Amino acid sequence: MFIRSVALASTLLVSTALTTMTWAQSAETAGGISNGTVKIGVLTDLSGPASSSNGMGSVIAAQMAAEDAANGLKVEVVSADHQGKPDAGMAIAGRWFDVEGVDAVADMQGSPIGFAVQNLSKQKSKIMLLSGSTSSDFSGKACSPLSVQWTVDTYGLAQGAAKAISAAGGKKWYFLTVDQAYGHALTRDTIEQVKKNGGEVLGNSVFPSRNSDFSSVLLRAQSTKADVIAIASASGDTETAMKQAEEFGLNSTAKIVPLQSTVQDMKGIGVKTAQGAYEVAPFYWDRNEETRAWAKRFFEKAKIMPSGFHAGVYSSVVHYLKAVKATGTDDANTVMKQMESQKVNDFFAKDGYIRADRKMIHDMYLLQVKKPGEPKGEWDLYNVLQTLPGESLARPLAESECSLVQK
Repeated sequence: MFIRSVALASTLLVSTALTTMTWAQSAETAGGISNGTVKIGVLTDLSGPASSSNGMGSVIAAQMAAEDAANGLKVEVVSADHQGKPDAGMAIAGRWFDVEGVDAVADMQGSPIGFAVQNLSKQKSKIMLLSGSTSSDFSGKACSPLSVQWTVDTYGLAQGAAKAISAAGGKKWYFLTVDQAYGHALTRDTIEQVKKNGGEVLGNSVFPSRNSDFSSVLLRAQSTKADVIAIASASGDTETAMKQAEEFGLNSTAKIVPLQSTVQDMKGIGVKTAQGAYEVAPFYWDRNEETRAWAKRFFEKAKIMPSGFHAGVYSSVVHYLKAVKATGTDDANTVMKQMESQKVNDFFAKDGYIRADRKMIHDMYLLQVKKPGEPKGEWDLYNVLQTLPGESLARPLAESECSLVQK
């Protein structure tokens, strides 16, 4: 593997003895491929709170996808750290599109980053493969013809969580919401589902990203006597909130529900604190033989087990490359039409498909964190309780605000 680092970006060029010859031959006849190379940019959080659930793991996942799906194409993967700043994300994407010839952008960790780059990608006719941008508005009022929300969205998370917690007796909800686009979308979508399931919303406290002290909002939640405290945040904030909730003794009076979390988050929190917590997830590494085999390959490179975001990056990049190969071009509109026409069948999704609203429909899973003494290894953290059919978690197209949906 060849690695070249520059400024905010690192470039990983897939090159094995077997495939280099194939790429060299294909480059001579790749009239439909600009510059003879398919170039994929992974825009992610390489140094902040989401760096374990996205970060370098997302880069590695894209690299693995390129290795597996190049199939005669010359493929290059570049990556950059947006540092949690939408303006930085836009600057990187602009340079990629205008100067470096990037054809598609993957991961896009963080909805604020995704929204910032989306209009630019549309103007420049570039494909966006959203794994880490989870606001349901990406397949709603902010949908774009060249963007696909691949992994998970806040509507699906809300649907699964509200049903599971309501069935387990949770009726009175209090929300802790990170002051970011996906946090507000996650709370909005969950409140809608809570009410549909006969629940009551007692309040909502909004807190800043990278918050270190949840004492005031947790005391406010405790005072309402809510039996569900839902945390609409991710990674570092979720970990801090759950640990402090245990310190305040809220675990004994309410169900603490992380609405968007990953295996890395739960490992950091620990099963003592997180035990019994429900999670709706697009992927779990230990679900079956196929997921375990891919996770083993990933672990050998990344030294962590993959999150759903990592798995989504891999799946989306493979599907994209298959479409490029099938059409013989990297023209975004042509490739997107091909992507829509092909089902997604891999360890991540079975018979997945891209809807008109640019949401990739696939099954999700209801997980529950194991109790102390149950895990058989450091990454053995969940029981898989239920498979949730993809269509059951997707907003009905009849209710969609997406301009691409014909009603």
